[in-house]
Amino acid sequence: MCGGQLGCNLPPASHSQREGVLRVIVSASYRTDIPAFYADWFMRRLAAGYCRVSNPYGGGDYEVLLTPEAVDGFVFWTRNMRPLLRHLDAIRRVAPFFVQFTLTGYPRALESSVIGVEEGVAQFRELRDRFGPRAAVWRYDPIVFAADLDAEAHCDGFARLAQALAGTIDEVVLSVMTPYKKTRRNLDRAARRHGFVWYDPSLEEKQGLLARLAAVAADQGIAATLCSQPELLVPGLGEARCVDAERLSDIAERPIAARESGNRPGCRCALSRDIGAYDTCPHGCVYCYAVADRDRTVANFRAHDPAADCLMPTRKPVATVQTVAGAVAAKRS
Repeated sequence: MCGGQLGCNLPPASHSQREGVLRVIVSASYRTDIPAFYADWFMRRLAAGYCRVSNPYGGGDYEVLLTPEAVDGFVFWTRNMRPLLRHLDAIRRVAPFFVQFTLTGYPRALESSVIGVEEGVAQFRELRDRFGPRAAVWRYDPIVFAADLDAEAHCDGFARLAQALAGTIDEVVLSVMTPYKKTRRNLDRAARRHGFVWYDPSLEEKQGLLARLAAVAADQGIAATLCSQPELLVPGLGEARCVDAERLSDIAERPIAARESGNRPGCRCALSRDIGAYDTCPHGCVYCYAVADRDRTVANFRAHDPAADCLMPTRKPVATVQTVAGAVAAKRS
C-alpha cells in the first residue's frame, strides 16, 4: 500500500503465533472512548505490555497482552483522537492500527461534550496525511430521529460532512439507533430537559434514508456500509466489518487472519479482544448503548486511575486470554 514511505502504518513483521501466545486484534474500545479520555492509561499499559479487563458479562477478570508478539493490530473507537495522535508512531511500532471515528454534528441536546465538526475533520485529515486513507473509517452512527433530526436534516448534515471528508477516507459506517431500554430512558430524560421529541421510524423510513445517504457517500467517492443491521440493507450499502482484518492486512502489508466472530446477530467483525469498560465515557451522548447512567459514568471517569492495570478495576486477574487460547489451540492440533 504505502511501500517504504515515511508515515506508513507498518509494524515489524512477526509470526501469527509464538511461544504458545495466540495473536489477537485488540479493540480499544467499543465500550468507551479510550483515545479521548484514557490515552495516558493506554500508553502506560502499552509500555507494561499488558492490561487487565473486567469482564462485563460476569466471571473473572482477564489479562490481554499488548506486545508485538501478541497483537495483530489495534482498532481504536473514538470521537476525539487528539490526545492519542502524538503517540501513534509509538503504537504502530507494536502493531498496525486503524481508527473507527464517529462524527455526526448532532445538536448539543443529544451529544453534549463532543468536539466540533471542524476539529473532527481536521483530525481525519491529519490521520490521512500521516498514515494514509486507510487509517480511519468515518462513522455516522447511530442515526437518531430526535431534536429536529428527520430524514431531510440527516441528508443535509451528512452531505456537508461527506463533502468535507471527500478524499480523506474511503468508508463510512452507518446504523440506525436501536432503542434499548437504557437508551429509551436516557433519551426520555434528555427530551424532557431540552424540550424535544424522539421516535423510532418504520423499517421503510429507515431503509429510505439509508439508501439516500449511501448515494450521497458514493457521489463523494466514499463506500457506505451498514453495521449489524442486515434487515436494513438496501442496494448501494455493504455490510460493515468494523473490526476489519482485511483493512489491517492492507495497512500492515502482511496477511492478518482472524475468523469472523460478531458481537451480536448480524455483526461481521473479526475476532478481537476489547479492553474497555462500559459506563466510563463522559461524552454525554444520550443515545449511547454503552452508557446506562450519566452520573455513574462521570463518577467512574473521575475515579479512574491512569496507573492501574485495569481501566476500571473491580476484581483480581485470573488468566491471560491469549495464553489460554493458545493452549486450547495446541491441544486441538
